Amino acid sequence: MSDIPTVLKKIVQRKIEEIAERSDHKSIADLEKSIALALDSDQAPRGFARAMQQSIEQGRPAVIAEAKKRSPSKGLLRDPFYPAQIARSYQAGGATCMSVLTDADFFFGCEHYLVEARAACSLPVIRKDFIIDPYQVFEARAIGADCILLIVSCLEDRQMKELNNLAHRLGMDVLIEVHGGEELEQALSLDNQLLGINNRNLHTFDVSLDNTFELLEFIPKDRIVITESAIHSRDDVAAMRAKNVHGFLVGEAFMRAGDPGTKLQELFF
Repeated sequence: MSDIPTVLKKIVQRKIEEIAERSDHKSIADLEKSIALALDSDQAPRGFARAMQQSIEQGRPAVIAEAKKRSPSKGLLRDPFYPAQIARSYQAGGATCMSVLTDADFFFGCEHYLVEARAACSLPVIRKDFIIDPYQVFEARAIGADCILLIVSCLEDRQMKELNNLAHRLGMDVLIEVHGGEELEQALSLDNQLLGINNRNLHTFDVSLDNTFELLEFIPKDRIVITESAIHSRDDVAAMRAKNVHGFLVGEAFMRAGDPGTKLQELFF
């Protein structure tokens, strides 16, 4: 946390303000009521980690296909942006799971994008956001998320453990994202199956697949490794699979394509 990149500091500070604003309008008790109602409908968790594991066991790449309108480093990626249409395209293209950006200020996302996308497909969906507080975990399940992202760079060990345990208690899976060796040690202290390695340096925004390759030898075999960012070609996919990495989170390459699901097929199948 002491070496948190400047862009993350700005995002985390905004999240603190956002949580205060939202909790004034809707309490955790209100969110818990929404969660209870969801469990009585078709909003029960779909099993994000289980879907990833099954794809890998079947010898297929386990692709988390991401829907995001904008990124801070690349600007606007897709406009117009129709989450339901994207979700259907991803499912047709062979995605295992889906990721939806819900951060508004930096990625032009919103919670309703996740609701729309999940309603339009049968894929498990992760809420991609900068989660730093239990309020956001309750909120994620209330809007139907099957999984949440926890970024080690944003969290103290105590926070990360609390948020991880709460998500599991609510029936969601958790993807823990790391950028380097020190963060990997922190992530491995948690009892959690999904481990994401971000190939983007958050200080410089440079990307390199070597970031995943260099950390692999330190990761237990029972973890599902998901490489994130810098996957742009079939050669990139082949290089990862040759190293026994079969989990992928890809967004930008799909968002810039006319039909995201068709691009997914071209890249992975």
